Formats: sequence, structure tokens, C-alpha cells
Amino acid sequence: MSRPVLKGILDAIGNTPLVELGNIAPEFGFRVFAKMEKFNPGGSIKDRSALGMLLERIRDGRLVPGRSVVVESSSGNLAIGTAQICRYFGIEFICVVDAKTTRQNLALLGAYGARVEVVRTPHPESGEYLDARLDRVRELVATVPGAYWPNQYGNPLNPRAHRETMREIAEALDGRVDYLFSPVSTFGTLRGCAEYIAQHSLDTTVVAVDAVGSAIFGQPPARRLIPGHGASLAPALLDPACADEVVHVDDLECVVACRQLVRTEGILAGGSSGAAAAALWKIAERIPDGSNCVLVFPDGGDRYVDTIYSDDWVGEHFGEVSHLWKSTPAGVPSALAAAI
Repeated sequence: MSRPVLKGILDAIGNTPLVELGNIAPEFGFRVFAKMEKFNPGGSIKDRSALGMLLERIRDGRLVPGRSVVVESSSGNLAIGTAQICRYFGIEFICVVDAKTTRQNLALLGAYGARVEVVRTPHPESGEYLDARLDRVRELVATVPGAYWPNQYGNPLNPRAHRETMREIAEALDGRVDYLFSPVSTFGTLRGCAEYIAQHSLDTTVVAVDAVGSAIFGQPPARRLIPGHGASLAPALLDPACADEVVHVDDLECVVACRQLVRTEGILAGGSSGAAAAALWKIAERIPDGSNCVLVFPDGGDRYVDTIYSDDWVGEHFGEVSHLWKSTPAGVPSALAAAI
């Protein structure tokens, strides 16, 4: 059956593939599926969030192409998704990033015509770049005529967009979603999925995949190398009751899992996607046979080729660790168990 012609690139957001992973855990009696959000046109799940937060305001007249200015804090996928949507509608976009933003992301924002403001000094009190970025956003909103701040960290339109993510998953599996592993940052994806699960009375265990060093679930914030999951501040959208279980994954575990996904599944996954796989491996022995486990893969690995997939970068930060993915068979790597 041929696919329908889409009316514009934004119609390509959503309806991403759900792919069964046959080699990730062959020794266990459950099935594993990945929701492949890299297939959104901006390359990540954040396309859904950006479209949800902007389209509603265009429709109600609060965002007017040619007059309004979108101002947002993001150094990664949300920035790129927002830049694409703003370019499509002819809306100016000011993106506040920080000194840790990759050259690749800066180049992508420039290609979409976004105006980029770089915060180079952490907040004087908290020492966090995020606090400093948010302060700059507030300054811009107060001084730029027609400014609108979507505020991905506290906007209820963010999780609302991800009810669709969960609907797609549930319909693909005829409602049989026993475990959902969702990386967390703004809490938009997990909260939206959990709201859909509650609304439709699905018997799904929701596993929040957080980073070691993230403050979302009360840990003291610490240095993290891999962006995409975790946060230095608990987001306003946080509702701990949405998660039935929390699994923390550190940077090395992300690297090992990403490299293992390439090796066993041919999937070049982003850091948070690797974290979801690592979280599955951490609790695999507790998952009943016959379960359907869904991993949300927020993005692909093309934006991590200079970090996770760079032997030089990995060696600089972790030493010689290639044996953790090169010498193990398909499935749960025994060396990963040693690493965790």
C-alpha cells in the first residue's frame, strides 16, 4: 500500500516506527520494541513537543507569523525541532544555548535561520548553566516585542503531545504494553504517556530512565557528559507518581549500550536511547516471560558521532573500555553487568 502524500513537512511529525529488537535480550522470555523517534523530520521526539506547544498558539492567535518571536532555552533537540517549525511558519526564533552546545547543533540552528544567544557563564548562585539560560530567556521575553516563551519545562502542551506517542505504541501492540521505558528530561514524554495509560486503563509499568547526576528524582546534581536525559533542576512538569519505577543510568552505561545496539541491532542510537536499553538490562531478570517491553528511543546517534561513537572521546573520558562491547555476545552484555 502506498503512503499518502503529506501536505507539508510538519505532517511527517509522529507515526514513527515501532521496531522489534530481536537481539537485545535473546536469553529472556519477553519481547522488546523500540519507538524510533529519530524518524521525525527534525530527527527527534522533541519535534512532537515543539509542534504541540507552537501550533496551538498559532491557532489561537497568540503566535502571529511575521510579528511574533519565539524565545526558548535549549541546546539540543528541542531547539532544532522548534527552529524547523518556526522556519516553516515564518516566525523568528531566538534560541538561548550555553557553552556546552555542540558545534553540530549550532550549525543546524544556523541552517534553519535561528538567532542563537550563547550563555557562557553558569548561574552565580547555583553554578548551573540551565539557571543562567532561563534568566536570559526571561530578560528577552521582557524586552523583545511579540516574544512568546513556550517553556518546555512547564508547559502542559508538552506532555499533551506525547499522549499521541503512547497511543501509537498501544495501538501497534493491541493494548499489550507491559513495560514502558521512557528517558526523562523535561518530563514531557513520560508524563504524556502516563496520562494516556491512566486514561485508557492500560496495565503498563512505567519505568523512568534518569541519568546518574540528574536532580529530577532528588539526587544531588553532578557532572554529566551525555545530554538528552536527566536535568540539573527538577522540571515543573515533574509528577513522580507518573513513574512506577526509576532506573538511573550513568554515562559509561549509555556508551556501552549504544555501542551494543549498533553491534547487535544495527541501530545507531542517541545517548538517551542507549540509556533506555541499559535500564532494560538492569531490571531484565525481574520482567516476566511473555511481557511486551517498549523502549522510547528519543533520537538517533548521528549527533553523537563526536562523543559516544568516537573512540578518542570515549578513551579520554573512560579509558580503554572497548572490551565492554567487543567481546560479548548478542543480548545483555556480561561486561555491562560489571560496569554497573
